[in-house]
Amino acid sequence: MSGLRREELAPLAGVSVGYYTRLEQGQSPNVSDEVLDSLARVLRLDDDELAHLHRLARVVRARERVRPERLRPGIKLIVDSFTEAPAMAVGRRGDILAWNRLAHALLAPHWEFDGAERPNFVRIDFLEPDFARGLYGDWEQKARDDIAYLEGSLSRFPGDEGLTALVEELLTLSPEFRAMWTEHPVANCASISRDYRHPEVGVMTLTAELLRTPDDEGQGVTVFQAEPGSPSHERLRRLAERVAAAVH
Repeated sequence: MSGLRREELAPLAGVSVGYYTRLEQGQSPNVSDEVLDSLARVLRLDDDELAHLHRLARVVRARERVRPERLRPGIKLIVDSFTEAPAMAVGRRGDILAWNRLAHALLAPHWEFDGAERPNFVRIDFLEPDFARGLYGDWEQKARDDIAYLEGSLSRFPGDEGLTALVEELLTLSPEFRAMWTEHPVANCASISRDYRHPEVGVMTLTAELLRTPDDEGQGVTVFQAEPGSPSHERLRRLAERVAAAVH
């Protein structure tokens, strides 16, 4: 129901116009789930948009500074345990905190594997467009998923100055990011299937599963997998062989 005025939307959601106005202005940090669900019903939000609304409604809590992001040793061990599937640890800003050699070969072989500078998958996708557009079968969808990832992080970590600075940097340097950011795409980035074009083994359809830890500080492990027995599975196996041969 786009285009509804406050005076029309508030009664449909069962709240006063004044209360709805305070919600819009972030002045009601203790809004109930029932009110949010009612607003979502009136606005016809889908499940991902509803979850995003619940997160945003709580951003107005005290915006404490968050601790610097450091890779947990246990997460590094998890990444290293994968030898036949690309795996990486990702932070709340999109930094690749750790990766195995197969993920490096798939996602950014032009970066140093053990370099001092941490690659950031959002920066790569928007600030290295020639590489990114060649890698992804649908770069625009990948770019929108990146923005949804950042939006989700901002809703959960509003006090992360580095995250805010990253968004401002991308708004300044990337016209594509600037245009897509205004759309506020919302998506569940926990499980996504997409096509990857690898120059050595060809196109692979892989599913990326984002596994978050229970004591979530915004870090998680992403593992890429192909359907067993598929051409993509065979191509991923060949890529793993090439990576292993290059290391040894």
